Amino acid sequence: MSEGTRCMWMRGGTSKGGYFLAEDLPSDMAARDAFLLRVMGSPDVRQIDGMGGADPLTSKVAVVAKSAREGVDVDYLFLQVFVDQPLVTDAQNCGNILAGVGAFAIERGLVPAKDGETPVAIYMENTGQIAVARVATQGGEAMYGGEARIDGVPGGAAAVPLTFKDTAGSSCGALLPTGNAVDVVEGVDVTMIDNGMPCVVMRASAMGITGDEAPEELEANAALRKKLEAIRLACGPMMNLGDVSDKSVPKMTMVSPPVNGGAIGTRTLIPHRCHKAIGVLGAVSVATACLTPGSPAYDLADRGTGSERNLSVEHPTGEMTVVATLDRAGAVKEAAILRTARKLMDGEIFA
Repeated sequence: MSEGTRCMWMRGGTSKGGYFLAEDLPSDMAARDAFLLRVMGSPDVRQIDGMGGADPLTSKVAVVAKSAREGVDVDYLFLQVFVDQPLVTDAQNCGNILAGVGAFAIERGLVPAKDGETPVAIYMENTGQIAVARVATQGGEAMYGGEARIDGVPGGAAAVPLTFKDTAGSSCGALLPTGNAVDVVEGVDVTMIDNGMPCVVMRASAMGITGDEAPEELEANAALRKKLEAIRLACGPMMNLGDVSDKSVPKMTMVSPPVNGGAIGTRTLIPHRCHKAIGVLGAVSVATACLTPGSPAYDLADRGTGSERNLSVEHPTGEMTVVATLDRAGAVKEAAILRTARKLMDGEIFA
C-alpha cells in the first residue's frame, strides 16, 4: 500500500500494538498479513523498518469491527505478528491487547460513551468467547488518566476491569483437553489446560530451575529451551492444536512456590521468549490449574478458600491477581482481571 492506513497505537495491559478497524485493512488474508508484516518490520530481530518493538509483546495487532451479534458491541480479532519470522497468527487470544479494545471502539465511534463508565461487550473472534471491558468515560470520550497500577507498567492509569465467562476450552475444546489433570510428557508431569489460553503447566523444579530466575537467564539456557520445545511440540496434538511448530501456542509455564506473598510463582515462555510478565488469559489458565486437584500447581499454590478466590500470580515484574468465582462443584465459572490501557498515537501508517 502506498497510501496511509488509519490506525491507533495503544498500550493494552503489559503489551503494545496497532489497533485497526477491520474495514481499513485488506479483506484478503494474505494481503492483510503481508501488510501487517511490513507495518511491524518483520521478519527482523530489531524490527527496524517498522513499528514493532523487537519483542513479541510489542508486535501485536487488534482488528475491530461493529458487531452484528446480539448483546455484543464489537468483534475483536487478535493477530500476533512474529518478530523474526514472516508469520502472522490468529491461534490465540490476547487479554492484554483486549484491554484497549473498549477504548478504541469508543474512539472510533463504534460504541457511544456513557457518563462515568461505559461497559463494552467484546466478542473474541479467535476463540468465540465474550469479555466485558468497563472503560472510564467522560464527556463522550474515553479517559486514560488514573491511579490504577499494574505490575510491568510504570505509573498509573484509568482502571479497565475485564470479566471473562465461558472461556474453558476456548481453543482446545475442553478445559483439560486430554481429560486428565496431569499427564507425563517427555518424562515431566504436566497439566495441559485451556481456560482462555492454551497452557502447559509444569513445576520449575522438574525443569532444573528454581522458578525465580530472570527472563534473560532462562532464554540463555539452551538445554531448558530445547526441553521445553520438545514438550510443547508433543503437547500440541494432545491439546487438539495440531502441529504447533509454527504457532505461538501453547504457552509453557513453569510454576514454583510464591516468594512475595502471592498464590504461585511463574515463568512463561511464549513460546520461545520468556514473558517479562504473564498474559491475562495465561494467568487465568494458570490460576485455574492452581485450583485443579492433581495438577503440578495444586500443592504449590496458596489457593485460598470460599466461592471467590483472589489468586495473585507472581511473574518476573510483579504479579497479576485473578479473581476466580467457583461453582458449587469447585470449578471456575468466571474470572476477572484488572488492566489498564493508554492511547499512544492516532493517525496513518505506511507499509
